Amino acid sequence: MSSNNSSSKVVTVDEQALKQADEQAVDEDGYPVVDETPEFEATVEQEVQAKVDANHPDGIVDTDNERIHGATLEQEERIRAREDELERISAQAKIGTQEGRAKRTRTIAANQNKARRVEFQKRAASVDPMADPERADPRTELTQEQLAAVNKQSMRLEKQLDGWSRAAISRRLSEAVVGGQDLTSAVVNVFEERQTAPGHVIPIGKLEEVSRKEVSIEGRVETLWDPSHPSIAQVGLIADDSGQTRVTIWKSSDAPWIEEGEQVRIHKAARNWHEGRVSLAVTGWSMIHFPERGRWWE
Repeated sequence: MSSNNSSSKVVTVDEQALKQADEQAVDEDGYPVVDETPEFEATVEQEVQAKVDANHPDGIVDTDNERIHGATLEQEERIRAREDELERISAQAKIGTQEGRAKRTRTIAANQNKARRVEFQKRAASVDPMADPERADPRTELTQEQLAAVNKQSMRLEKQLDGWSRAAISRRLSEAVVGGQDLTSAVVNVFEERQTAPGHVIPIGKLEEVSRKEVSIEGRVETLWDPSHPSIAQVGLIADDSGQTRVTIWKSSDAPWIEEGEQVRIHKAARNWHEGRVSLAVTGWSMIHFPERGRWWE
C-alpha cells in the first residue's frame, strides 16, 4: 500500500515538472530562456518600519510634500488623511470652545445686568412709583385732552433738546403729569432735567447745578490770558447765552490752540471749583470740536 502511494507522489511531481518545462520559453536553439531580471523584495527591517510609520504618525519624518519613507502609496494617503482630519478637528474644537465661552459669558453678563436693573427699578419704585418696571406706559393714564397737550409740548421741546426724541419727551412729561404736576411745571422740570442729562451739551449757566465730574459745553472764547503755571497751555473764559466759565487747558492734554472769538464745543471737560466758582479743565480725556473749522480734536 505504501509503495503505491510513494510512486503516485513521484509521478505527480514529475508531471508537474514536465508541465512547467513545457510552458517554459525556449530560444531558437531549443534551450530554456532564464529570466535574469532581479526581483526586489522588502527586507524585514523595512517591513517593520512601514508598519510603525503607518500606525504612528508622530514617528514619521517630516518631508512636507515629499513621499513618506518606508510607506506605500496607500499607507501614505491614509496617514496624510488622518493627519489632516486630526488637525481640522483640533482647530474646530479650539475655536468652538473660545466662541462658546465668549457667547456664554456675554449671555450671563447681560442677564445679570438686566436682573440688577430690574431690582434697582423696583427699589426706586418705593420712592417714585413711575420707576416701577412693571408699570404701564403713563400716557395710557392721561385723558384725551391731557395727551393732546402733552404731545404738543413734546413737539416744542424736541426742537430745544438736542438728542431727545419726541416719544421720550412725551413719556417723561406724561409721568410728571400723572405724578401730580401741572403741565406747565412738568414742561419746565423736564426741560431742565433733559438739558443737563449726561452726554449732552449743557448751558454754561447750569454748571453749578450739575453734580457730575465731567460735563460737555459749547460757547465762544471770550478772552485768553497768560497762564500762571508752566504746566498750563492756555486759560481763558468761554461763554454762551446762559453765562460764562473759566477754562484751563493743560499742556499734558496735547490740545490744539484755541483763539479768541472762536466757537468751541468741549466734551468730557473736568468740572472743578476756582475761587468759589465752577470752572472747567481740558485734560487728556477731553474732546474738542471746532464747528467753524469743521473738525474734531481728541
